[in-house]
Amino acid sequence: MTSVWSAHAVAAIADKPFATLPLIDRAAVVPVLPGIDLWDYWPVQEIDGRTAVIAGGALHMLLSAPVLPDPDSRHALARLRLMHQTAAGWRDLGPLLPDGFSPGSREWSGSAIVSPEHDRVTLYFTAAGFRGEAEVTFAQRLFECSAPLSVSNGLPALGAWSEPVESVIADGVIYTRDMAGGGAIGTIKAFRDPAWFRDPADGGEYLVFAASLAASTSPWNGAVGLARREQGQWTLCPPPITADGLNNELERPHIVHHAGRYYCFWSTQRKVFAQPGPAGPNGLYGMVAEAMSGPWLPLNDTGLVFANPAEAPIQAYSWQVLHDLSVISFVDRPGLAEEPVDPAVARRHFGGTPAQPVQLALEGQSARLA
Repeated sequence: MTSVWSAHAVAAIADKPFATLPLIDRAAVVPVLPGIDLWDYWPVQEIDGRTAVIAGGALHMLLSAPVLPDPDSRHALARLRLMHQTAAGWRDLGPLLPDGFSPGSREWSGSAIVSPEHDRVTLYFTAAGFRGEAEVTFAQRLFECSAPLSVSNGLPALGAWSEPVESVIADGVIYTRDMAGGGAIGTIKAFRDPAWFRDPADGGEYLVFAASLAASTSPWNGAVGLARREQGQWTLCPPPITADGLNNELERPHIVHHAGRYYCFWSTQRKVFAQPGPAGPNGLYGMVAEAMSGPWLPLNDTGLVFANPAEAPIQAYSWQVLHDLSVISFVDRPGLAEEPVDPAVARRHFGGTPAQPVQLALEGQSARLA
């Protein structure tokens, strides 16, 4: 069953109070890896969704790129990086995948699961473009691979990766194959950000991903995509949630099972809502269901869980709700009241580092900052 995140729900944001994140002090932002921009990131998780405790901490995978004069240029150079976070702080473990290993020209977001024995990690990721392409393209494909996990002298390490296998392919019927869109940030189409999820009700394995609807007649045809593993193979399913005619990008969608309910969360930005039409702020959004089959109802009646503060609407982005309802993200451009036109201004304000986590409280269709 496909549920619709509607313009009616989004229009109600203007009439309802909503939670906003604490203001980030730009002067207090200290990169955890100087000289390298870090953004979308996720922890290696147990199969039940809990963050895996590995060598006394959490093993994280992050998008990374060298600090560039224009921070938006990072998307064309993005590489996955491995870092270990403990009470002592962050430790850089270097590039996650070897040079020339990825089927794409760069690597975008995904998820990772550790085996119950903690001896192997499976990575699900987006290969953007094609290896060796002369010009950067917007092609997006979903791949998976795995590597042995070991711990030596308190430091985790991943061994040789298995050959990456394409998990599932956009069919051009449910999900569009044409990723170009308008070609600018916020207009490209989506078949990316695979988030692995196991349904505790029946043990079913799913990939939840950012998608665009193939049969839509609107430039704003974003959806939450879904695939289910059946007899060892991934099969595309109809989208559980669509925003057709409302929003172009429901980014990094993921499902958290909490108190017997299924919560699907995603991030989106004001600039990717349909024009003219109701628009929400840059923030975390979500819907809730009693089962994977739906129906899905918007959290807080609008879908908005929380937003950046009005005086700093682009201070953070790419939120992920973890099993314990803590929420991670990265520092985007704090201290700015609007999107900068000048790349030099964007560079001065770009955080490019993990943000301080916040905590959610969920109760039925209600979601709030704890």
